[in-house]
Amino acid sequence: MKARPITLRKELRDDGSIVEIAIWQLPEPLPPCAHRYKYRLAYVVNGVCVVRYDNERGKGDHRHIGSNETPYRFTALERLLADFRLDMEDWK
Repeated sequence: MKARPITLRKELRDDGSIVEIAIWQLPEPLPPCAHRYKYRLAYVVNGVCVVRYDNERGKGDHRHIGSNETPYRFTALERLLADFRLDMEDWK
């Protein structure tokens, strides 16, 4: 099985901001992650990515809020999306 897209979405909002959500299901976890998802969630304001959640090989799950990067504890896709939305609202 190859990576299967679950959600690939880009939303241009009335205020000029951009929300991008890209999630794929993988055939096996991307080390060091224990889950089988690859994701990138981004909130862009005035051309600057101010909130981003992503995971990558060797680095695992993490999030960027402004210029700060912190580890993220992935539990479920629904929680990931909810946390991302909360951070977007907090940024506003």
